[in-house]
Amino acid sequence: MEPETHPYRSVLYMPGSKERALEKARGLPADALILDLEDAVSPAEKPRARDLVAAALAAGGYGSRRLILRINGLDTEWGAADLAAGSKAGPDAILLPKAERPEDIQRAAALMEAHGAPERLRIWAMIETPRGVLGAGAIAAAHPRLEGFVLGTNDLAKELGAAHTPGREPLLASLGMTLLAARAEGLVCVDGVHNTLQDDAGLRAVCVQGRDMGFDGKTLIHPAQIAITNEVFAPAPAELDLARAQVAAFGAAEARGEGVAVIDGRIVEYLHVATARRLLARAAAIAALASAGAAPEERKP
Repeated sequence: MEPETHPYRSVLYMPGSKERALEKARGLPADALILDLEDAVSPAEKPRARDLVAAALAAGGYGSRRLILRINGLDTEWGAADLAAGSKAGPDAILLPKAERPEDIQRAAALMEAHGAPERLRIWAMIETPRGVLGAGAIAAAHPRLEGFVLGTNDLAKELGAAHTPGREPLLASLGMTLLAARAEGLVCVDGVHNTLQDDAGLRAVCVQGRDMGFDGKTLIHPAQIAITNEVFAPAPAELDLARAQVAAFGAAEARGEGVAVIDGRIVEYLHVATARRLLARAAAIAALASAGAAPEERKP
């Protein structure tokens, strides 16, 4: 699947230093995995984690899940080696932490090309600081390799001095600004994590909030969060029924030489049909991913 049609409902962080976790991830129903070399790995384990992740990527077996490698910052002692290894190991994307300016993306892209990274290898950026939020528009347009944003809401809340509230009111302005920047450039945009485990109601509430805002999906800290997230970020049957009806009614209206249709007293214009078609395409992409399951997919560095 092309990046713009692949679903990103559930994007699960997996610690790169844990062989068992990297193995388990091959069978989890997440749409994408972030193989983490940064926050989830202690400084002493970072070189070993880099090697483990490179070996896991080489071994494959992750099916159609998107594989995103989060490296350490390029201003750290590990970042350059992480990027060099990732450029050759065969993930789908490199995730840059704490992106704050276009030059961060451009520098990473230049290094990737110097290391012979394939053209298909994308860049994702974490927006997790005030400067990153304020610069999100320029960052989003920084380079053709850039494919998506990930909200780092824990770091962002820390930097803002904001409270963690159930409705995330202190973060809504930052979430909206980042999402606007992503959509202006056609990027994927994935919401931040829900920190509380064994909190299905709370998880569902923030998933609904993120979905209604327009996020493509949510980053997760535990496999137990996948099912609810996948459910909430997938189109509901009633939504799909309406979308099909809108497409059919508008097609019939066009055949009569008319520019609008009416369903149950509501006008259907082209903008509604465009939204309906995107929804149907999203459902088809989710179905295709589910059908592919854990079937291995060749990944060439």
